[in-house]
Amino acid sequence: MKTFLSIGTGPGMGLATAQRFAREGFRVILSARHLDKTQALAGRLESEGHKADVSLVDAADPASIAALVADVESRFGAIDVLHYNAAALRQASIGTQPAETFNQDLAVNVGGALAAVQAAAPRMAARGSGDILLTGGGFALAPSPDYLSLSIGKAGLRALALGLFDSLKAQGVHVGTVTVAGFVSPGSAAAAGVADAFWRLHSQPRQAWTVEEVYTP
Repeated sequence: MKTFLSIGTGPGMGLATAQRFAREGFRVILSARHLDKTQALAGRLESEGHKADVSLVDAADPASIAALVADVESRFGAIDVLHYNAAALRQASIGTQPAETFNQDLAVNVGGALAAVQAAAPRMAARGSGDILLTGGGFALAPSPDYLSLSIGKAGLRALALGLFDSLKAQGVHVGTVTVAGFVSPGSAAAAGVADAFWRLHSQPRQAWTVEEVYTP
């Protein structure tokens, strides 16, 4: 059974994407900072007849992410798809946000994604296969002064995907991002649409891999 690891699983796009891959036969591991909420999401998957496990992770801590990836591979074998969905969705302008929280937000929005790539990509490259999927945002294309740390974070996430695409493709690893140009509510048709976009990226034949799909709810 193939393994899908979700980092920063939430009730919206994170859960919808996990459900999409679970329907295709993947074992799903959900991870986030709050165990009780993540267990509730896993329970929803299990009620639908899917295999789901839960782990704790602090997306702002590279060591926590590295430990998660190592633990999942030790328990379940190779991670076939890693989905980085963590984000600090803070509404704050440059005039109102302290530097401390700004840096904390970037640690989640960009630093955690980089840590996930650094932990998973070498293992995938050694096998010559694997997908690293990143939840992007429309603020990467049109930054909002009211969501400044999120805008800069999504721009950095997009640059990470575009910057690594060619080098990792040469090693058999597909990095892709869905740039979600709008807000998405849990359980909505838009959440399912984002999940389908991630599935399309995953399903591309290797010779036709692309790095980005822009999804507008």
